[in-house]
Amino acid sequence: MNNEIIFLVYQSPEGGYEAQALGHSIYTEADTLDELRLMIKDAVICHFGDEVID
Repeated sequence: MNNEIIFLVYQSPEGGYEAQALGHSIYTEADTLDELRLMIKDAVICHFGDEVID
């Protein structure tokens, strides 16, 4: 079983950053990269449940 999720991260034209998971329906955005990391973690938990995050 592969436990890796790869996100494409890019700067938003409106400002901030956007992240989209490759191969999964997970998308999030934030104003800073530090905030984006937290938002990605939250989005993964919402999509798969608490058991996938160490």
